[in-house]
Amino acid sequence: MGLGGGGDTGAQSELLWQYVLELVGKDRPRMLYLPTAIGDHESGSVAFFERFARRTEASHLVTFPYPPPDLRAVILEQDAICVSGGNTANMLAIWRVHGIDVLLREAWEQGIVLWGASAGMICWFEQGVTDSFGPQLAGMDCLGFLPGSACPHYDGEEQRRPLYHRLVAEGFPAGYAADEAAALHFRDGALVEAVASRPGARAYRVEAAAGRAVETLLPTRLLHA
Repeated sequence: MGLGGGGDTGAQSELLWQYVLELVGKDRPRMLYLPTAIGDHESGSVAFFERFARRTEASHLVTFPYPPPDLRAVILEQDAICVSGGNTANMLAIWRVHGIDVLLREAWEQGIVLWGASAGMICWFEQGVTDSFGPQLAGMDCLGFLPGSACPHYDGEEQRRPLYHRLVAEGFPAGYAADEAAALHFRDGALVEAVASRPGARAYRVEAAAGRAVETLLPTRLLHA
């Protein structure tokens, strides 16, 4: 479940969180938060617990000063795992050093719901559009659980759409883009549906044809309270 970004208001974000909980399908699921992309900053974990502690068995996994000794159990005993936004490149480097990437793949194969916004969206694909290396956006290799590429914040940052189009036209793998407040739900590597928590937020398929990027608007279901 990849979110192009959070909702523009608290009510819009709440619709997206509720959608995720419905995907898990349990009254009080075990939900793990990975704030690696923000350097395990406490503010991210506080916000996560404020959103989810009353309706899930919420926990978080930090990697500083080092991951917990029961890392495998911590990851694989969850019903859902939420990945924060932030620096995707730094996050993936830390995950790979400690084998978190391998455990997340095992979690995915077991049917644990993996989700997140921004870095937590693109990390699951083969490649993604990121600002991990500075203010200038760039493409980067990601985990490759899902085929193709991804671009978040599609309507929220003016350089996202033109850069993604250029990358795809130049050989970047075809993929998906999501506006702020839009999300893409995948199962078994295939897109199930696109949803949005505000009118006008959409998701897109972007692929190359005749040397240029072609953008196709995807059916996007508007969520309601």
